[in-house]
Amino acid sequence: MKQYIVDAFTKRVFHGNPAAVCVMEAWLSDELMQQIAIENNLSETAFMVREGERYHIRWFTPGAEVDLCGHATLATSFVLTRFFDPQAEELVFTSLSGELRVRKADELLELDFPSRMPRPVPFTTQMRQLVHGLPAQAYVDRDLILVLEDEQSVRDYIPDYAAISALEGELGLFITAPSRTYDFVSRTFFPKLKINEDPVCGSAHCNLIPYWAKRLGKTKMTAYQASPRGGVLYCEDRGDRVRIGGHAVLYSEAEIRV
Repeated sequence: MKQYIVDAFTKRVFHGNPAAVCVMEAWLSDELMQQIAIENNLSETAFMVREGERYHIRWFTPGAEVDLCGHATLATSFVLTRFFDPQAEELVFTSLSGELRVRKADELLELDFPSRMPRPVPFTTQMRQLVHGLPAQAYVDRDLILVLEDEQSVRDYIPDYAAISALEGELGLFITAPSRTYDFVSRTFFPKLKINEDPVCGSAHCNLIPYWAKRLGKTKMTAYQASPRGGVLYCEDRGDRVRIGGHAVLYSEAEIRV
């Protein structure tokens, strides 16, 4: 089975978010796909099977299968348009989050994903402890989102992974703030999924785009994920959908013998 590793949301190897992409003719067992994801030890491994004119995609972290992943979908689209379907202008995926589309947009690959506006919740003592006493506004969807006052607080943030793992209900933690260079910055943490910090999280922007679009009064924005690897996302709010554009670069090709 062919496997590719692609750095997503970047033009440079060793930046952005690395994802493994497994191109298959038929599905493996869930157990084997989980073992491959554990062996890869990347934040996501995407498994893809062509079904007619569409592609069925699934995403596994080292800890579990997830219902949506942006950077691994971008990485899969990069592999498909480079090695398997170079004439395609748009790809259609079937997934646990419904139909997803990815289109070529000049040099970018642009994800069409569901918009998920988070709901405001009280800022609790536990949340204050997570951000070391900094003032913040709190929102929740699948994950906890803490909006800080300035970009430097996001960049300097030192996570307490045990405390993030102790969150009840929320899968991960996002921190975000306005930016002078970009429209907004963020960082994302998923220790429950055995991913301490996800370098560039596309699916997080399903929440962040509608939030920042409403706050900033803009539909088109540029975002930066301020992890040590870093990555740029070109964002657009389209009502019940968001568009997330990014670059990608190939790191490696391999043959998995299972």
